[in-house]
Amino acid sequence: MTPELFVHGLEWTEKSLYVYPNEFIYWSIQIVMYPYMTGLVAGAFVLSSLYHVFGQQDLKDMARFSLVFSLCLLPVAMMPLQFHLQQPLRGIEVMFTPHFTSAIAAFGIVFSTYAVIVMSEIWFVYRTYFVEQIGELKNDTSAAGSIKRWIYIILALGASDLSDKAVAKDKKAVKILAGIGIPVAGFLHGYAGFIFGSVKANALWMSPLMPVIFIMSAVVSGIALCMLTYIIIMEWKKFQAVLARGKGDETVLLLRGVEMDVMTKTARYLIMFLVAAISLEMLDLIFRGYTAMKSWDILRSVMFHEDFVKIFVLQYGLGNLVPFIMLLIPGLTIRRTVIALCLVLFGVFMMRWNVVIGGQAFSLSFAGFMHYHLPIIPHNLETFKEGLFGALTVAATPFVLFWGINKLLPSLDLKH
Repeated sequence: MTPELFVHGLEWTEKSLYVYPNEFIYWSIQIVMYPYMTGLVAGAFVLSSLYHVFGQQDLKDMARFSLVFSLCLLPVAMMPLQFHLQQPLRGIEVMFTPHFTSAIAAFGIVFSTYAVIVMSEIWFVYRTYFVEQIGELKNDTSAAGSIKRWIYIILALGASDLSDKAVAKDKKAVKILAGIGIPVAGFLHGYAGFIFGSVKANALWMSPLMPVIFIMSAVVSGIALCMLTYIIIMEWKKFQAVLARGKGDETVLLLRGVEMDVMTKTARYLIMFLVAAISLEMLDLIFRGYTAMKSWDILRSVMFHEDFVKIFVLQYGLGNLVPFIMLLIPGLTIRRTVIALCLVLFGVFMMRWNVVIGGQAFSLSFAGFMHYHLPIIPHNLETFKEGLFGALTVAATPFVLFWGINKLLPSLDLKH
């Protein structure tokens, strides 16, 4: 067996023209998923903060939901890196030895700070609920009830004061934490763009706009995912209500009214951030073409020839322009909203794909290209982690976590 068979990236890299023999697509689908998942974390938190910090009352129903969903997305942010590492047990070292001498090492500081902010904010938001549940479960003698009550006792941390003064302090703390959390959430994802933008050896990545583009597209993807998940949950609630009582039931009408009202209001903010993200990406593209640096010839070949369909058809066309038009057309419906949101999420994913994979598509010889073939059916651990099933595992994990956490922290209780 030749040593070449052990090269990371050999199984999914196809070369054409003049490529150095030691060049491969080293960063695969998991490094696409990494900025994508961290972007969803930051975007969901920003959506909740629009209500808590800026007092956008039309986002009140989405604020608590997106905050809890951000908590569920948080632990998944590290999963793609762990999957990608050849020695995954070493990955935890960035949490134990964080420092600012490198962008990756700074992840430990930023991630830990953000996690503390999110968990603290959720505690203040739900503290009253914890205390109420302790009282309600007091007479529940079942094993499940007793376990749940003790969980709430632990979560309450002994803070049982429900006076108006105490509740007012909770709200003030939430506002302060949300205000601090916005720049931290931006930095959590912006530094991923900083990693790419500071790589001098890669002409496609090296741009001071890269962190800002990543942050704006992160907010877009986070809002879109929260809206889509919200619709799915509300539709499921309507379906259950129809089965239980019938179509004309007041609960069904209430759920339908809440769902459509929230979607119409939240879509306005999604359009706003989508315009900002598209504008920044177009500005970056125009700037590269105007300055026409030495590397522009190979970049032009990648963007307008090799990856034309991925960039201009899938990302800008199907992922940006089409959903933008769909959301702008009057008379927004749930079905049209779902399609538009799926396309927005797809467009942001393609942006990450075109940055990560497209940035490795051209050889450093500037005379050849490499093509990435996503492993579909895994035949070993490596092709599972770096293939379709590895990416799907990462994508499904936050929904599993949300199902479990929502049992203790109900984020869509219409009574509250």
